[in-house]
Amino acid sequence: MYVTLVNVHVKPEHVADFIESIRMNHEGSVREPGNLRFDILQSVDDQTRFVVYEAYEDEASAKAHKETPHYLAWRDIAADWMAEPRVGVRYDGLFPAASEAGK
Repeated sequence: MYVTLVNVHVKPEHVADFIESIRMNHEGSVREPGNLRFDILQSVDDQTRFVVYEAYEDEASAKAHKETPHYLAWRDIAADWMAEPRVGVRYDGLFPAASEAGK
């Protein structure tokens, strides 16, 4: 399983805009071939901080995500709302196994 955790810090005045735009990205992402999870998390301690948990079957599926219309639209609209550049950290998903994760 190809997993990326993306840390996002949004300007306070754009939190609501960000949530709506990432919801639309989420809805498109979960329908992509090879997508296992696409979770959006918001910090309870700092409402301007988010984590996007992206799990794909393989690297090719994750890379294909970066070419989808919903991702490209989200990336472009949300860019100016960031308080700092978002940071993605790659992980190998161990458990559940990729074959079990989509169940």
